[in-house]
Amino acid sequence: MSKLKELCKELRISNLEDIVSEVEFKEPDQYLIDILELAVDHRNNRRVKRLIKRAKFPTIKTLDNYDFEPISFPDNLDKTDLLSLDFIDKKENILMLGSVGTGKTHLATALGIKACRKNKKVKFYRAIDLTNELLEKYKDGQANKLIKKIAKTDLLIIDELGYIPFSKKAAELLFSVISNCYEQQSIIVTSNLEFGRWNEVFGDDRLTAALIDRVVHHAYILAFTGKSYRFQQAMANRCGEEG
Repeated sequence: MSKLKELCKELRISNLEDIVSEVEFKEPDQYLIDILELAVDHRNNRRVKRLIKRAKFPTIKTLDNYDFEPISFPDNLDKTDLLSLDFIDKKENILMLGSVGTGKTHLATALGIKACRKNKKVKFYRAIDLTNELLEKYKDGQANKLIKKIAKTDLLIIDELGYIPFSKKAAELLFSVISNCYEQQSIIVTSNLEFGRWNEVFGDDRLTAALIDRVVHHAYILAFTGKSYRFQQAMANRCGEEG
């Protein structure tokens, strides 16, 4: 082991041996500062990669060229406010409602990745995957452990709520997750159903009303309109092939 690597290990800093050659020496203070700043950048990049990996996004999405035009924002929130991610620090929720394929999952994922880049702990679940995992943990007596683990995140993203109805126990467990998050962390929910139809998913009017009450309080509702992006892309590809 080199002396530099040995000292880095003792000081508990990243191995400077890998980056010293990347910095041009002009004078001692500048050289040391530039090396340490580069080491900090490397450490931050590794942290962001870990946060993104732990969030378990299905795909990596960015906001580059994202079309916000089909989205109707509430009066008290605009695009700039949303992209600032201030709602996370305020422990507020974002509800994205609209038809299938209108960009809800893309935006939710991109916001989640941006949050990771701001050193926020994020967890992404499709609604059906979350309830299935909760049911499995419940059978093993570990559901509360999972709920507490989710509660340690800054942002929980629940995607595709409304595509598949839940069993009574699954609905109760999901309600427990959302209740536990209430005013303690932020949630982004995407759904193809308006609130009046959420009882079709949860199967219990009282539980649905209580869940909506918790989700909507301190929340901003974004309405997604327009045709499915996937449908439009498919049609464009088809026309291209025929052309």
